[in-house]
Formats: sequence, structure tokens, C-alpha cells
Amino acid sequence: MTGSGPIVDPASVPGWLRQLVEATRDLDASVFERLSPPTADARDAAVLILFGEHETRGPDVLLQLRADGGGAHSGQVAFPGGSAEPGDDGPVDTALREAVEETGLDPAGVRPVALLPRLHIPVSGFHVTPVVAHWEKPSRVWAVDPVESAAVARVPIADLVDPVNRFQLRHVSGFLGPAFALPGMVVWGFTAAVLALLLDIGGLARPWDGTDIRDLDVAWRSVGSVVGEVDG
Repeated sequence: MTGSGPIVDPASVPGWLRQLVEATRDLDASVFERLSPPTADARDAAVLILFGEHETRGPDVLLQLRADGGGAHSGQVAFPGGSAEPGDDGPVDTALREAVEETGLDPAGVRPVALLPRLHIPVSGFHVTPVVAHWEKPSRVWAVDPVESAAVARVPIADLVDPVNRFQLRHVSGFLGPAFALPGMVVWGFTAAVLALLLDIGGLARPWDGTDIRDLDVAWRSVGSVVGEVDG
């Protein structure tokens, strides 16, 4: 889709992130086969896929656990983000503004590096543009508004690619797709699909058992209590 791909020279990002940024050049929305065609009344939105590097845990990605408020994505793990507002100057601006509002991060330390194709999320009626960014100068993050977020965490890439933590999730709605089991978090749906794709194209993924299929309630019972807030 036009407008997606690197927005910086891939050679200017850390080596572990370089292949991922370069690979966004050839993506289109068809790689997300489960997502339905967009509708005319869909609203624009953006999410921030923020990759950093912790001094002891290595490369990581920022995720939040949405509060269980009864909305379309309540109780799910997600990238920071939300709907566009009239004053936003495109998806990068939307993603950064929403991430600041939801996690308290300092945007001065964030460098957007690539755009993914705009995707349609039928359950919420959004056109979502994922914005990939490098967290050059990590800052403290937390669940700013408990009405929206239950927790915020920097999740190590090593944990995401560990075959022990990967499986397919079967939802009562009929959804079947990739998922990740982390302490206090089950990552599935749109977020897991995007993460799985990025790990693959970035050369970061490890082989895992795609025949391991779990129901959502079983997966949640296996991950324990909710993670807390974290420092950058």
C-alpha cells in the first residue's frame, strides 16, 4: 500500500532492527489475511510499535494491557495508540500523541522509522496505521489513566520469540491466530498478528510449534497476575 515502508535510512538504526525496517518496504495489507476489507465509514487511527534496547534484557517492545471496561478491545494487550484527532499531522503524530497520553513516555526520545500498511480492524471499525519506532532514549512509562490501561510493560524480544511462549489461540468468535504467553499477559488478535509478522520479517523469530492450539481462558490461567508499571 502506498505510504508504507521505511521513513529513515535503515542503515541508521541499530543492527538488530535494521532488517525489520528494510523489510517494511515490500509489505502490503494482504499479508493480514484475516482482516476484512475496509468500510467507507471507518475511522483513522494509529498505533506505536516502539522498539527499544534494555541494558540487561536486550531488545524489547512496549505493550500495554487495556483496562477491562467492556469496549471492543478491553482487557487485551495492545500497542499504545488510538483514533486520529483533527489537529494530528498524520499517523506518526497520532501514534506519538496517543502513546504519550497512555504511557507517559517522553516523545523526544522516540524516533519513528517505518510505517506499515494501513489495516482495517472490523471489530472496532478503525483504519489503523502501525508506526514502527526506535526508542533511542527510553523514559519512564506507566499506566497513565487506569480507566484505559491496567498496565504498561517493556517486553523483551527474547521472551516473545521463545518457543515456550508461542502458540495459536482459538477464540469463541471463531478467531484462530498467533499468540504469546507472557507474565500477566496473553498477547493475541491484531497485536499478536503484527508482532508475529515483524518478528518474521525482521529475522528475529525462532521456530515454534504451530500445532499448539489453546483456548483464551486456558491461556489466561497459565500466565499469572497482571504485570505492573515499568521504568525505561
